[in-house]
Amino acid sequence: MKITIITVGRLKEKFYREAVAEYEKRLGRYCKLEILQVEDEKTPDKASETEENLIRKKEADRILKLLREDACVVTLEIAGKMYDSEGFAHIIEQKQTSGISHIQFVIGGSLGLHEEVCKKADLAVSFSKMTFPHQLMRVVLLEQIYRAYRIIQGEPYHK
Repeated sequence: MKITIITVGRLKEKFYREAVAEYEKRLGRYCKLEILQVEDEKTPDKASETEENLIRKKEADRILKLLREDACVVTLEIAGKMYDSEGFAHIIEQKQTSGISHIQFVIGGSLGLHEEVCKKADLAVSFSKMTFPHQLMRVVLLEQIYRAYRIIQGEPYHK
């Protein structure tokens, strides 16, 4: 299975880069992992809704160029469906057994995803009703993908 994470912005903090590197290493035995970053837009202080939507649209245009027709596209959205770890593992396993060989997870920027990207999703997933920094969300997603593979393989994982 190929797993691609498409994300807005670069990881600036060393501790996030180290965490991502650790999960990339761990996931190497389970899947082919690829992380694609698109440039984020600067958000001015007190931006209007129109300005925010324009920023989301510019980031969406970059994301949409990376989405593949043959992949299952999963967006991370507050309004998405919540799963426990076993349920999330079941989704990955179900895609594998149904012949899908590529899953693309999409993480938006600080303002979230534009509706055009959301419309392309085969599945919208929420990790919480809370808002997380998009850099941290990359680490959380990688951890949950790793945990999912441990569950799928029947290997022990921390509960």
